[in-house]
Amino acid sequence: MHLYPPINYIEPVFRPPSEANSLILQVTNGCSWNRCTFCEMYTQPQKKFKPKAQADIVEDLQRCALSLTSVRRVFLADGDAMALSFDRLKSILLAIKQYLPSVSRVSSYCLPRNLKNKTVEELAELRRLGLVLLYVGAESGNDQILTKIDKGETFQTTVDALHKVSAAGLKSSVMIINGMGGVNYSEQHALDSAALVNETQPDYLATLVLFFHQAEASFISAFGDDFVMASQRQLIQEMELFIAHLTLEKTIFRSDHASNYLVLKGVLNRDKDALLSMIKRALSQDQRISLRSESSRGL
Repeated sequence: MHLYPPINYIEPVFRPPSEANSLILQVTNGCSWNRCTFCEMYTQPQKKFKPKAQADIVEDLQRCALSLTSVRRVFLADGDAMALSFDRLKSILLAIKQYLPSVSRVSSYCLPRNLKNKTVEELAELRRLGLVLLYVGAESGNDQILTKIDKGETFQTTVDALHKVSAAGLKSSVMIINGMGGVNYSEQHALDSAALVNETQPDYLATLVLFFHQAEASFISAFGDDFVMASQRQLIQEMELFIAHLTLEKTIFRSDHASNYLVLKGVLNRDKDALLSMIKRALSQDQRISLRSESSRGL
């Protein structure tokens, strides 16, 4: 069930699929970077990045306290609440505890760059105040691809941020975008992304497929003449290479986003062989393996 609280949102508001039943508390508007060429989320004029005033956040929480019962989870929107200072985040978490004492988990998107000025000790304090999970869109582990998509991060900056998250006792959910390098960079993308994930051992790992509503032409233009969009089969082959090179201990894996052709779920590396077997059957066109049709895919 979705919660529709009396919060003054600046639309549109986005959240991870796993936060479908969470209270979405908008503490910033837009994304503090907002330059990634593949992203269509915060392109509208009203979505220019701006922190929300603390007094307005408190008023939202007060209204929620009057109209909602037993809120268990809160997601801090928009694209990067962790751009806020430690003191601002601490104040928000304390306000959540005051007005919604039933909350047991607070989560947020997180750009690696916005952890550089936060110490492990500060992150651990936020963890004690209820911040449990950070969603980190790594997109790729390949530095050349990251430069081409203007991610503003590198393999190492993402690894450093995820190590800091782990050291502070927070959980991490890492996202990789299948097809991000197109055909010509597919192998590098799969291998370097696997290396990044192996190095950081996130609690959760998710993949989605590069997908556009409107900005495909501008993305390809920015990426360069060597970008060739991968076919369905090439995307599945890239996933096979990616998963084959994962050496994880207990990471919950999901490739069930609406953009994916092939839905995969499991715990890695426990279910690695089963997932690779399913991929091989899909590539052999086994009729028992269902693929999403083009018309049913979307973001």
